[in-house]
Amino acid sequence: MDILETDAYDKRQRRNMSCALLFSLLPFFLSAAVYFYLWNPDSPASITSAGVKSAPILLLAAVVLSWNGGQSVMGVVGGLVFSAVGDCCLVWPELFLHGMGAFAVAHLLYSLTFLSSRYAAHRSSSWTRFLYLILFMVGGSFYIYLYPFLQKAPNSDLLIPAVGVYIFLIILMGILAIRTRRTATLLGSLSFMLSDMSLALQVFKVTAPMKHGQTVVMVTYYLAQLLIAVGDVKAVEHKDDFAKWKRP
Repeated sequence: MDILETDAYDKRQRRNMSCALLFSLLPFFLSAAVYFYLWNPDSPASITSAGVKSAPILLLAAVVLSWNGGQSVMGVVGGLVFSAVGDCCLVWPELFLHGMGAFAVAHLLYSLTFLSSRYAAHRSSSWTRFLYLILFMVGGSFYIYLYPFLQKAPNSDLLIPAVGVYIFLIILMGILAIRTRRTATLLGSLSFMLSDMSLALQVFKVTAPMKHGQTVVMVTYYLAQLLIAVGDVKAVEHKDDFAKWKRP
């Protein structure tokens, strides 16, 4: 009976925490809606547009920090802050390389987080190794596909190696997300890849301008960051539950 009561209590606690987490994410959803409402492809780059674009990510960082505390500063919170810096840089096309560098740091911080003790380590099975291989093949193939277009860019001498390093880092982040076996974390990393691939195809003029191209990039991007942030909060929650059951 005690075990059943404890289990029921834990379920209520999880429901309450999920509701509290959803409530704390409302500012993110509202700021993302404001971005899509105000966004205009013909509007000039400005500090205001950079602030509106990066606001949802900074609000996500505040949510993770409030739930996980300082332990997340050099992890997902730090990655979100660098992502916000990258968002601001990408508003100005001439700062594209700076923005890509900021996002590369974000991917590195996410990767280190996924390796931390807060995410339970799982032994790689044959199917997870197969997924690792698939991601590496997708990343390598995409870089090879982009290469001729990168050569045509004015700053190709910097862009070609920078894009190669960036693709490696985001693929590494995706592989480590698979290793966590957490659905939100994995889907977030895959959505991030989809967003970056869509952006690259447009920035490097691989495809003709798409009517809703920016919308696709930003929807998948905001979704990616939301899932990674929620996955990080849940990782701490599940770790605490596990520790509680281990106590004598």
